[in-house]
Amino acid sequence: MKYLPFVWGIGGVIALLSLALYRLSPHAVEMFNHELGLWHYVGLVVSCAFMAYSEGYKGFQKAFSPRVVARAHHLTTPAAKPHWKWLAPFFCMSYFAAPRKRKIVVGILTTFIVLCVILIRYLSQPWRGIIDAGVVVGLSWGIISILCFCFQAVTGKLDHSPELE
Repeated sequence: MKYLPFVWGIGGVIALLSLALYRLSPHAVEMFNHELGLWHYVGLVVSCAFMAYSEGYKGFQKAFSPRVVARAHHLTTPAAKPHWKWLAPFFCMSYFAAPRKRKIVVGILTTFIVLCVILIRYLSQPWRGIIDAGVVVGLSWGIISILCFCFQAVTGKLDHSPELE
């Protein structure tokens, strides 16, 4: 029972990211139903490389994933408040019980992501698929990095701060 909030927090975050993968993947695959020119392939490579580095490596692996797992691991300690455990996925994503600066950054980033999703819906194929393919690469990297940090947490080798307020 001690690890149930950990599993709920990590599982909720991974479920949210997996839902985005599930919804974006068909658009990325649909891109190949169109005739692609050289610029499309260049765009695809640039999109995937950029998102792998900026979203996957810098965003997830270096910042988001270790913090999510550290916050989930904190939920297994006696210092964790009961409502943090019930709202574990939101706690793990730093929507609350985080320093003011972190909550502001999370709010701005969430707003930016929602706006990008809305705007990218208006792009026609294959450009929408090209961008979505890059996002799929970044999200996949993110899920894998969360699982790697979970392994570190389970083996006692996680040394990241949960950034509590």
